[in-house]
Amino acid sequence: MRQTETELTQVLHTGPFHLALRTALSVRGLPLHRVQHHLAHRGVKLGVTSLSYWQQGVRRPRRPESLRAVRALEDVLALPDDSLLRLLRGDGPGGSDGERPAARSYRSLLESSGAVERLLAAMESPVDGGLHTVDHQERVRIGARRELAGRTSLHVVRAHRDGADRYLAIHRGDRGCAPARIGVRAGENCRTGRVRWDADAGVLVAELLFDTRLRSGETYVFGYGFEDGTGGPSDEYVRGFTFGGGQYVLQVGFDAAALPVRCRRFEQSSAGAARAARRDLTLTGLHRTVHVVEEGVRPGLVGIDWDWE
Repeated sequence: MRQTETELTQVLHTGPFHLALRTALSVRGLPLHRVQHHLAHRGVKLGVTSLSYWQQGVRRPRRPESLRAVRALEDVLALPDDSLLRLLRGDGPGGSDGERPAARSYRSLLESSGAVERLLAAMESPVDGGLHTVDHQERVRIGARRELAGRTSLHVVRAHRDGADRYLAIHRGDRGCAPARIGVRAGENCRTGRVRWDADAGVLVAELLFDTRLRSGETYVFGYGFEDGTGGPSDEYVRGFTFGGGQYVLQVGFDAAALPVRCRRFEQSSAGAARAARRDLTLTGLHRTVHVVEEGVRPGLVGIDWDWE
């Protein structure tokens, strides 16, 4: 099935390289032998077999002459300059290894990383689950006691290897929370699998099982949520990204009985780093919400914090 220009634009942003190339060939409707012919007219010699291996992810262009061929491919396929090359260099969300986007470890992002890693190990889950985010829309509810009442997510992911069939959602409660009493809700296109928690760290990991196994490059849409309300007053919500790329939308809504006096957007390179790129957010009157939209997120932390007094 011929892919669309919109899909091409997205995958040029998120990568990986082989999927971006394969999508461009599909959208332009060019068979490999015609691509080879166009390259030859530009003085670039490249075999059909090499092109085939590149688009399948079997091989990756590395040598200087191969990189010159990739630049010529951008011209043949009418792609923006540097759109394929940046995925190979690893300076974009597509990553540096051709199989997944650039990644960070949980340990570099979370103060509770040790607990998270132990829970993942107990669930026999690899650090790389084979998925990266294309779009994530998250809604957080703050209750009348200033507590984190719950949150819901609509998540779009793309597989960067064959066989991905589940997602591990991590929920970190506020001080005094009781993970054993936090509810997990599987929404559309998934169901709840194993749930594990660490009471001391206030962390819960929930396995969300998909209805299918994904092939590399396929996308999947699913929804889920957590019902909390077990912790003390909340003054921030932070989302960590081990993989870069994709779009993230965070909306925080407040109960009418508990309105903050100030809200700010921020980002951090790691849990211990200084908060940067702060920006005041205006609380809407009717629905009492603030939000941020992050396009092309990088590995690290993005969040909203607020003052009660």
